[in-house]
Amino acid sequence: MDRSQLERRLDALPTRPGVYLFKDASQRVIYVGKAVNLRNRVRSYFREAPASRKVARLVQDIADFDITVVDSELEALILECSLIKTYRPRYNVKLRDDKQYPLIRVTTAEAWPRADIVRHRRDDGNQYFGPWADAGSVRSMMGLLNKLFPFRTCPREITGRDPRPCLQYHIKRCMGPCIGAVTPEEYRAMIERMCRFLSGRYEEVVAEIRARMEQAAENLEFERAAYYRDQIRTIEKIMERQRVFGARSQDADLIAFARDNGQACVQVFFVRGGRMVERASFPLINTQDESSEEILAAFLKQFYDQAAQVPPEILIPNELDEAAVIQEWLYRTRGTTVVIRVPRDVEEAERLKLVEENAVEALAQMKARWLADETKTAAALAELADYLDLIEPPRRIECYDISNTQGAFLVASMVVFENGQPRRDHYRRFRIKSVKGPNDFASMQEVLRRRLRRARPELPLGHEQSESDRAWQTLPDLIIVDGGKGQLSAAWEVITELGVEGVTLVGLAKEREEIFTLGNPEPIILPRTSESLYLVQRIRDEAHRFANSYHRLLRERAALRSPLDDIPGIGPKLRTALLRQLGSVEAIRSAPDDELLAIKGMNRKALASLRAHL
Repeated sequence: MDRSQLERRLDALPTRPGVYLFKDASQRVIYVGKAVNLRNRVRSYFREAPASRKVARLVQDIADFDITVVDSELEALILECSLIKTYRPRYNVKLRDDKQYPLIRVTTAEAWPRADIVRHRRDDGNQYFGPWADAGSVRSMMGLLNKLFPFRTCPREITGRDPRPCLQYHIKRCMGPCIGAVTPEEYRAMIERMCRFLSGRYEEVVAEIRARMEQAAENLEFERAAYYRDQIRTIEKIMERQRVFGARSQDADLIAFARDNGQACVQVFFVRGGRMVERASFPLINTQDESSEEILAAFLKQFYDQAAQVPPEILIPNELDEAAVIQEWLYRTRGTTVVIRVPRDVEEAERLKLVEENAVEALAQMKARWLADETKTAAALAELADYLDLIEPPRRIECYDISNTQGAFLVASMVVFENGQPRRDHYRRFRIKSVKGPNDFASMQEVLRRRLRRARPELPLGHEQSESDRAWQTLPDLIIVDGGKGQLSAAWEVITELGVEGVTLVGLAKEREEIFTLGNPEPIILPRTSESLYLVQRIRDEAHRFANSYHRLLRERAALRSPLDDIPGIGPKLRTALLRQLGSVEAIRSAPDDELLAIKGMNRKALASLRAHL
């Protein structure tokens, strides 16, 4: 569309609520959004200054757009959820896995209900529970359910007149309705207990089973009573492992997320009856340049669109403009009021903080799993080689970062990745010696000189090469310096000065994730969703972490240092004795000679040194 055609179409847009779909040149839907006022919302994308880099890229790819007008913002939200699920647009924030998460279905619409695992919830009269984050956790739950509640697992027609039961009956994993070993009323009561268990109503289930156990004991049915006793013990063990998470009657989902370099992971704690009955992690994609509010809103809409159950309360870390319309939508799903809110007191804030900490850990684990996947790292290295115009993928990559506080405690890190995996025994850290003040260029040059000069040292005769020698002697295929053109130029001066050959040098600017190469005025921009960008970010973040941890260690050591540390003749034992006896350096300075000489280890020579330096 040319500008005049675009303006005519924008002016013709209605001011009613609706959904808009942006399409690229091949008519693929690349973004789906909803609006209370379609004209104002769609026009906002084409203003002079885009709101973010992501919006700028989106606008560049828009070749056409469609709209659908609806009667209310709620209808727009419902339609938006449906279209995102259908088209999986490239620019929308969405759950990473293109799938429905597993649910447990209890077929209460049948005369003899069963439980099974499904990925779609239907309005068929059955009860659904979940979702679970992965198939492994839901299969584990199914095994526990069948142990506690022996429902039938076979799809056969139940008549009660089969000549013999299957093995499941003999191992107490089925109540045997096929042979008439249980009445419909008893079987249905067991299924109802299982549904309450899946809903987190453990205390209710235990109370009912205990009543049945006591009744069986009164009837002298000791085997049945022992069976109920074992059920109670199993459930109580589960309750012991679950953290008490608020008021005993509280039913709520606690939601928080962590993000890093365009990656995000949402953590959900499912609290039922005041206990955390389950927790799950959900990775998101396309979160770069999105606000926390937009990420949360996108997750809530997509997660609860497929969730089997909606609690009366959902706790989130910050307010949402869309909260009211999402609450109205969830009311239709649950049938009663649903409140989306932030913590009301310190206790709730601390619980949500714990959810956020778990999200941070889940994101770190997600990155670690990615790095452990050799297929992905190999693909990332091959892709990186293509973008950097290398003959072959870089086998050894070294990344350098500088850390300081206004020029104090100036340190640097060197991290090493071989075949896409961290080689931690080859990591090195440096204290900058020749640079005074915050000069990152000169600091980077010092570090590279010290490292590259040790690349091929002449070993003494008879010297057996150690792993430390190999760490220094092996030249990298690719060096990444944290920074832009300035750091790149400074590093290249050192490589030229030392005559190092066969090493590719690049600079990585963090703000825009731009890769600068020698002789190229324009930076290389790796695709935001590419495996190569993720690998480069991971290496750079590891270098940053390693440098900061060393910098923090030096600061902490300096904070603990005492003027006594630098006095000749005052060793650790005497220093400890002085501080234990007198309490502080100031008290030591003002103490008379006789009092100081009375301290064990003090003599005239040490006293003279102490007086001279204090």
